[in-house]
Amino acid sequence: MASKSFDFRALNRYLTPQASDDLNRFLEKMPQNVGQTALIAAGIAWAAAAALGLFAMMQTQKLTELRGQLQASEALQPIVPVVTMTPVSADEVKPFMDTAKLVYSEMQINNQGNTITIQSKDTSQFGAFREALGHVVNGGQGWRVKVEAFCVGRECAMNPLNAVVKVEKFGINKPEPVTN
Repeated sequence: MASKSFDFRALNRYLTPQASDDLNRFLEKMPQNVGQTALIAAGIAWAAAAALGLFAMMQTQKLTELRGQLQASEALQPIVPVVTMTPVSADEVKPFMDTAKLVYSEMQINNQGNTITIQSKDTSQFGAFREALGHVVNGGQGWRVKVEAFCVGRECAMNPLNAVVKVEKFGINKPEPVTN
């Protein structure tokens, strides 16, 4: 709406001192024209709307405070990287196994995937057995060895020197982003 097309003179009649007297007379005669029952119903409706508005405002204020506390506590939470252990592939274990079988020919060294078994039927081979285990622990870059079974001595059932180890790779990944 352009200011040129608006008639300010029409607005002047609502801003005169007589206009406030007209409003006052209208409000004084309203109970006679409308009826007290309708005014009471309108008053109850306005009071209910005001109470609902006040309740909504209070709840919004509490929610805003809780959100601020939540954001403050999330800001204090450290970003922790994720540690993963993944099995070493059979292709990565194969070159190690070929070397170990040549170096420790008196031992029975086998693998199934990333699980390596080192065995000997003679306890006099303990030095070689210990070195073979050390070789597995230091076998590949990033390898972490987990002992699945270990038995040394005459009380072992079939082989007095027996070790079953699982080879995994240790990895540190970026933390998962936190979504709100």
